Amino acid sequence: MRSRDHAVYVISVAAELAGMHPQTLRIYERRGLVQPARTQGGNRRYSDLDIERLRRISDLAAEGMNLEGIRRVMSLELEVVRLRAENDELRSLAAGALAEAGRRSPRRDLVPLRQEITVFGGSRLGT
Repeated sequence: MRSRDHAVYVISVAAELAGMHPQTLRIYERRGLVQPARTQGGNRRYSDLDIERLRRISDLAAEGMNLEGIRRVMSLELEVVRLRAENDELRSLAAGALAEAGRRSPRRDLVPLRQEITVFGGSRLGT
């Protein structure tokens, strides 16, 4: 089984799978919305991920969005995916740190410190 990012489709097949004209794919490439792989001879090759991206572009265009808006939305969608992965990783690290802290015995050599705040020209406020 090949991976979803393996570029195998020629432009005519990719256009058919995405439900658009091959010239539209060329326009999207020129505008930087999709970057198909290239063979040594320079021919475009599209992957399953490229086809999904083209379908997403088509959906956004059908909602009335212009190409610059589509580029921005797709960029933000990728950022959301990245941030969610980072958030999951940080939650996992925090859970591990909390679990580790719970296994340690409390330190008996630490003594609470009473601090005071002195307001200039005024009275002392204890905390």
